Amino acid sequence: MKKEKRNNKNDKIAEIKDNRKKKTKNSNRQIMVVTYLFLLLFAGMIGYFVKFQVKDSDEVINNNYNNRQEVLEESVIRGSILSDDGQVLAHTIVSADGTEIRSYPYGTLFAHSVGFSTHGKTGVELMANYKLLTSNEPINEIAENDLKGDKHIGDNVTTSLNINLTKVAYNALEDNQGAIIAIEPSTGKIITMVSKPDFDPNTIDSIYDTLVADNSNSNLLNRATNGLYTPGSTFKLFTLIEYIRENPDYSNYTFNCKGSITQEDHTIHCAGGRWHGNEDLKDSFANSCNSSFVNLGLTLDRAKFKKLCESLFFNNDLPLSMSYKNSQFSLDETSSTFETMQTVIGQGKTLVTPIHLAMIASAIANDGVLMKPYMITSVENYLGTSVKKYSPEKAQNLFEKPEVDVLKEFLRAVVTQGTGTKLKSDLYTAYGKTGTAQINDGSQSNSLFMGYAENEGKKLAICVVLEDMPEGSTPAVPVAKAVFDEYFSKEAN
Repeated sequence: MKKEKRNNKNDKIAEIKDNRKKKTKNSNRQIMVVTYLFLLLFAGMIGYFVKFQVKDSDEVINNNYNNRQEVLEESVIRGSILSDDGQVLAHTIVSADGTEIRSYPYGTLFAHSVGFSTHGKTGVELMANYKLLTSNEPINEIAENDLKGDKHIGDNVTTSLNINLTKVAYNALEDNQGAIIAIEPSTGKIITMVSKPDFDPNTIDSIYDTLVADNSNSNLLNRATNGLYTPGSTFKLFTLIEYIRENPDYSNYTFNCKGSITQEDHTIHCAGGRWHGNEDLKDSFANSCNSSFVNLGLTLDRAKFKKLCESLFFNNDLPLSMSYKNSQFSLDETSSTFETMQTVIGQGKTLVTPIHLAMIASAIANDGVLMKPYMITSVENYLGTSVKKYSPEKAQNLFEKPEVDVLKEFLRAVVTQGTGTKLKSDLYTAYGKTGTAQINDGSQSNSLFMGYAENEGKKLAICVVLEDMPEGSTPAVPVAKAVFDEYFSKEAN
């Protein structure tokens, strides 16, 4: 009996110990769960902090609603903006009574690229706002200015903008509305960016309200980055890429062009109704044959085509640290035959920015690798002492080398035998695609060119858009040639 009681007692003790162990395990498990949750939360906070410091800080600091800017403006004289060779593009003049006037020595020439700093901020004035309002004066000068109550002198920002090339681009546009942007493919440096109509930033205070009210000209709009255009035949490059990817035997493609093509009672004509006759794929591209591209375009898988275009930044963000508009592509499995016919030749609902096309040309020129476009190359204090240097940054690989070689061959054919023969030169080898985009129900057209040129390893990618040009003309080509001629001449740079 006593033995039985001892056994019961031992069993109860064992049960209590077992329950304690279970409670301890449960308690430990709960502690571990809470610990992991806190660690995840902490890691998330660290990740957000890093993202803010690396990616979002400039955007937040430069936001027009950030009151910190006003504080900085009260204590710092805004720094200067310089060209690639150190010439002043924007600086602050301080009068005897302390009045500050922002001055732009080149007037309209850099109106959109450099921008302005009153009535909001645009261009480099916006992108580098915090840097221009940060002072890295020598310590003794900081102390002296603080004691006197004087303002500090802001840092200077050096850009990749080239004055001579910008003058040539600006003059080549003449009085036409449009845009030019040129990028160094190996680095992503924006060498020139011009948009017309323009304005004089020196008089922005007096003309701002008038410019805002004028909806017909949109002088304040930087067409190079924010102008959305129907791409015209420049879009045939994207159609070509998709066709090549879907058809490994693309070299066997043939088509007999008779000046037009009809599908389901819808007819598309070649420019001027021209008959191109028998063509292979390269001929079709070089001749910018609408009929041939409608023929091959109707065979494409629309879902795959949309996926390709979105991988090349349509409907997606560009790797840019500046204001821009997203290019648009709407073709999908539900699109009609006529919409497809229009889209594959660059008409329809597709819209693209000049900088987007220049970036695609830049990637092809750089063997498929897209470098992130940028304009700010370094920051120095007012004495010229280096504060920060910016290095080229790879955005992503857009094309594999074998595909790039094919694209280069086709783009070169446009210049040697097709619609871009005016780009032939002894100074460089040019590649590209022309485009004429009908707008306003065909009553008007825009002229486009995208491409690049090279000589002994030196390369320049470009996009030119000219608005409201005569039907059938390609005035964007000689504009691109003027820029290439300057860049590759002995006197350039």
